[in-house]
Formats: sequence, structure tokens, C-alpha cells
Amino acid sequence: MSTTRIGVFDSGVGGLTVLRELIRHVPNSEYLYFGDTARLPYGSKSVETIARYAVGASRFLQDRGVELLVVACNTATALALDCIVQSLEIPVIGVVEPGAEHAANASKSRSVIVIGTEATVLSHAYQRALASRGVTTREKACPLLVPLVEEGWTEHYVTEQVARIYLGEVFAEEIRSRSHSDVLVLGCTHYPLLKPLLKRIVPNDVAIVDSAESTAQVVAQKLGLAPEPHADATADVYCFVTDSVEKFRRLGPRFLGHPLNGVEHINLGG
Repeated sequence: MSTTRIGVFDSGVGGLTVLRELIRHVPNSEYLYFGDTARLPYGSKSVETIARYAVGASRFLQDRGVELLVVACNTATALALDCIVQSLEIPVIGVVEPGAEHAANASKSRSVIVIGTEATVLSHAYQRALASRGVTTREKACPLLVPLVEEGWTEHYVTEQVARIYLGEVFAEEIRSRSHSDVLVLGCTHYPLLKPLLKRIVPNDVAIVDSAESTAQVVAQKLGLAPEPHADATADVYCFVTDSVEKFRRLGPRFLGHPLNGVEHINLGG
């Protein structure tokens, strides 16, 4: 089987959770990862600025020969996917639609909770995607979880307490409205690292849907591969970042699951 060169774009390190799932589902490929670490967070920027940054990064990867682009950033997917698609000549897959499709298929109650950053929640991208599939959505922004994950506190009692507060609020709303959501969608690329912790918090009958895994399954199917993950999968990975290489090398393994070697600093300008 010939090697496929796949580009993965994110505003920082979080997209490495998507890359990790891509390697498991589409092994023996070559991956070019772009982390726009100098200009994060995207959530505080205007839609026009996010689109400009995202299109520039995506064209950078296309110019280096990627045959397919995965937009791993939830914010860029929610606010700039159409601009990216129109600007490139290769297939583009974002993380929202795969996550929404998986959640819709998993939900028996046709009601879903989505947690994410404030920008992703305010975009209502998951809400629209799920509504088009006949599923109602309750959204919750959890802004403190990203810095806690980047601090490496994925099993820290502080992180668990913060998560309990956020989810306690949303499940309390469920009780007041007499609704019952049976799926929790992780609408941020940092959140997969919190899955073990979140499983201890949510009710036993609530399934957790990871958009990173859902996206990797869609990419595998698009390339004609079985959607099941491969044990001990490997791939060639090259990373490009717009800020500190050393910081990326330090944080990256928490998200990817193994050390990062090939990391290059680039400057795209404005």
C-alpha cells in the first residue's frame, strides 16, 4: 500500500490527540503537523483573523505535498472550515461533523451534551451539526480545563473538582428541564486526556464521544481502510510550529503519547 501524506492543522498542541488517533487508524502514513503556537489561542480572535491564520497554515501544508488535510482545531473547524476548503485543492476534514455523527449514532435519547472552549461553544457548530441529525444539544464551556491539561494535571484533584463543577452545572440543568442526555461530546482536542477522569464523574449511562477518534475513523474510511484502530501503529511525523520548539517538544508527548523529534520552527508572518 502506498504511503499517504496527511496534513494536520491546529492552533497549538491539542491537535496532537487527533494525530495520535490518526496514527492508530491510518498507520504507515506520513504526517505533517502544523501547530500555530505563536498565535494561540484562536478563541480570542475575530472570525476574519482566525480564517486568515487557518488558511495560511493550511496552504503551507498543501505546498509541502499533503494529499489530505485534517483541521484538528475545533475553533478553526467551527469558524473557518469553509474558507479553508475554498482555498485548497485537496480534501479537507474537520473535527465537528465526525464528532456530531458519532454522537448522533450513539444517542438513544436524541439528546447530547457538548463541552468545549468558550469559542467553540459560542459558535454553536456542534449544536447545528447535531440539530441537522435530529439531536438536541446542551452546550457547556469549560475554559479552565485546557490550562490544567497543559500543566499535566490530568489526574489531579483540582482538575477533578473543576470538572465536577462544570458537569454538575450542566447535569443540574438537565434535571430542572426533565431532559436526559446520554452522550457527552468532547469538543476540545485537550479533553481526550481527561477521559478517565470524566468517566468517574458522568452517570454510568452516559457515553463519552471523542471527536479525535471519530475524525480518525472518518479519515480511515475516506482512504478505504477499516475504521478499527491498529495495535502498535507507527508513522513518520514531522512538526512545524510558529513559536518555541523546545516548549512544543516538552508538551507534545503528553498529547501524542511518545516523544517528538522532528520539530521545526517556521514564521508565516501576519
